[in-house]
Amino acid sequence: MELAKITSKGQITIPIAIRKLLGLKDGDKVLFVQEGDKIVMMNASVNALLTAQKAFQGVAEDAGLKDEEDVVNMVKEIRAERKGKYQCE
Repeated sequence: MELAKITSKGQITIPIAIRKLLGLKDGDKVLFVQEGDKIVMMNASVNALLTAQKAFQGVAEDAGLKDEEDVVNMVKEIRAERKGKYQCE
């Protein structure tokens, strides 16, 4: 358990142990989320990545991508299509 004091401007210093646990560095943003009667603080960047992962969950399987080689081949196909499209114009 860590304790922090609030200044007259409503600011706090996040204890170093908590910054390390959250992977926070100078300039990072934190996110405060209400969960029932508690407020949870998390690294905003990590939360954004987790949200994106959830949004894309299952998309690779739906597209028939089974491994990294499938992804590389798909990127090559898209690049070839775009290269051909822009050369014709």
